[in-house]
Amino acid sequence: MNRREFLEATLTLMVAPTALAASEPASAQPVPRRRLGRTGEQVSCVGVGGFHIGMQQDEAESLQLIRRALDNEINFLDNCWDYNEGQSELRMGKALRDGYRSKAFLMTKIDGRDRKTAEAQINESLKRLQTDHLDLLQLHEVIYEKDPEHAFSKGGAMEALIAARKAGKARFLGFTGHKSPAIHLKMLEAAKKHGFRFDAVQLPLNAMDAHFDSFEKRVLPVLVREEIGVLGMKPMGGRVILQSKTLTAPECLRYSLSLPVSVVITGMDTLARLDQALEAARAFKPLSEQEVAALLAKTEEAAKDGTFEMYKTSRQFDGTFRHPEWLGPTAAVVLPGAPKR
Repeated sequence: MNRREFLEATLTLMVAPTALAASEPASAQPVPRRRLGRTGEQVSCVGVGGFHIGMQQDEAESLQLIRRALDNEINFLDNCWDYNEGQSELRMGKALRDGYRSKAFLMTKIDGRDRKTAEAQINESLKRLQTDHLDLLQLHEVIYEKDPEHAFSKGGAMEALIAARKAGKARFLGFTGHKSPAIHLKMLEAAKKHGFRFDAVQLPLNAMDAHFDSFEKRVLPVLVREEIGVLGMKPMGGRVILQSKTLTAPECLRYSLSLPVSVVITGMDTLARLDQALEAARAFKPLSEQEVAALLAKTEEAAKDGTFEMYKTSRQFDGTFRHPEWLGPTAAVVLPGAPKR
């Protein structure tokens, strides 16, 4: 797909907002919604990253941030069973009391690679999040060569995810990964081989990815063609991209939002960063082909070897590599050579 085709695909995902009076201030503009693939769901174009929710020292501020996001029409909430030893899910569960659950499109992820471990983590996540169902359940960190084969094997994690959907514990199913476009494509092929189709896939999409082992170039066109919901993450590369001094945070967000994604998940660990995301969403206009070219030119030199995409080139972002026990008793099959615990 070329840039023009990407732009056209982005525009088809966007849902026409309710018109406001000309006198309404910019801050009153609605957060745009986009279609989540073929699911029929509409999600906010930016989503709250769950990892950062459990990092704040003040739990009350975390709850305030989540509720403020929901009150301001950001409905997509990201989380994971392993984030901050469960604190991210526990805090989100508290924030979703008092009627807030009905405002949220709630997603979480599990690590278990065998059915028994995955089922236990799904049930623990539901308990922490204080809900009887997830809107989207995903297999986390599909970053190892044997992941696709093992996920769909007899007794593998996909059995647990599919059973959760049948039991009403999850409405939609997906997977995530940050390491390799080739592994994402292998996972999609494994699903097709087993007669399964994912509802959503999460992947890093930013203005540096386009230059190095690119998810945007290799995986995104496949997801768009197959109408699988695209969950863009790491618009700032875990804030490492900002260290390159090539782009500002608003530029990073606008670039990712200009791709044919359903939602861009971004870390919001302060109310100021929530407001930054709200501003980017409300004021969003897709980048033109010329503007995209200009941003890519600014990042080309810094991005060429993956230095600022450490999730691809290092183990720094690989939680299950440092904690293979999260994968369950079959970790050695999926992850040979991992640190022993």
